[in-house]
Amino acid sequence: MNALVNINSRISSDPSGAKPTDLTTRPTRAEMEEAVRTLIRGTGDDPDREGLVETPARVARAYREWFAGYDEDPDELLRRTFEEVAGYDEMVLLRDIHFVSHCEHHMAPIVGRAHIGYLPRDRVVGISKLARVVEVYSRRLQIQERMTAEIANTLDKVLGPHGVAVVIEGVHGFMTSLGIRQSESTLVTSRMLGAFRDRPETRQEFLSAIGQRDATRSGNLFG
Repeated sequence: MNALVNINSRISSDPSGAKPTDLTTRPTRAEMEEAVRTLIRGTGDDPDREGLVETPARVARAYREWFAGYDEDPDELLRRTFEEVAGYDEMVLLRDIHFVSHCEHHMAPIVGRAHIGYLPRDRVVGISKLARVVEVYSRRLQIQERMTAEIANTLDKVLGPHGVAVVIEGVHGFMTSLGIRQSESTLVTSRMLGAFRDRPETRQEFLSAIGQRDATRSGNLFG
C-alpha cells in the first residue's frame, strides 16, 4: 500500500524546524551518553550490564553520523557547475538515490530512495552533488514531505534551471513497528517546479523514466 502526498508551492525550502542547530547549544559527549543510559533504564534494563555498558558511547557516535547533515550547507555543494555542455538542454535525471533518514516525531528510521530531475538552463552540476544534497537533508530529523520540498527548492534556487522534479519513496520505521504495523506501506512524495509543473509532457517524461507511468495530469504526481 502506497500513501500519496502532494507537496505544494507554499512549503518553504528552509522552515525553522529544519535549520541546522547552533553548535554551541549541543550537549557534551558525556551528556549524550548519560541520556542514553537514562533511556536504557527506562526500558527496564540495566545500563551497567556487560552487553550494554558500551552502548551509550556507541549511540553517541552513531548520532554524530546519522545527523551529520546539520553540519553541512547543501547550497555550497551545488556552487561548482559546468557550462561546457555542447548546448545540452534536455532533462538530467538521477534516480534511485538511496538514503536513510529519521522521523522527527518518533526518531524512527525512514529508509527509501529519491529521484531527481532538472532541465538545465545554461549549466549542469556534477551528478554526485545531487546525491550529496539528498544525503545532507536526509541526515537531519525530518518529515518526508519537508525533505522533498527542501531538495527541490535548493536545486531551483542555486542552479536556476528551467524546472526541477523530485520524487521520494520512503518506508517509515514507526509505521512498520508501532501502532498499525503496516510493513508494506510506502510513502511517496513529489515536488514539481517550473517546466515540470507547467508542461504535462515534461512531467510525464520524468515520471515514466522513474517508473511512475500512471501519474495523473496534475502539477504533482497526484490530483
